Amino acid sequence: MAYFAASTDDAATNRKFAASLAVTYPILSDPAKDVARAYGVIGLLPWAARWTFYIGVDGRILRIDKSVKVSTAGADMVRQLAELGVARR
Repeated sequence: MAYFAASTDDAATNRKFAASLAVTYPILSDPAKDVARAYGVIGLLPWAARWTFYIGVDGRILRIDKSVKVSTAGADMVRQLAELGVARR
């Protein structure tokens, strides 16, 4: 299993953000918003929606959580991964 975040911020901004939180996963930068548009997270608003995509090892999207709440995101991900049959490490 792999996980990462994607952001429309530039790499320098993402590095500072990651350092401020001591995150242990990569944050991919998409300042041109090409990937965000491809995944449909850029709509009428100029910033990306906060969605979580669960992608299988075969590259298929298994689930999209469009109701991400910052305060419960970690627990929500653990629950959804369990529902998808992903074993805990």
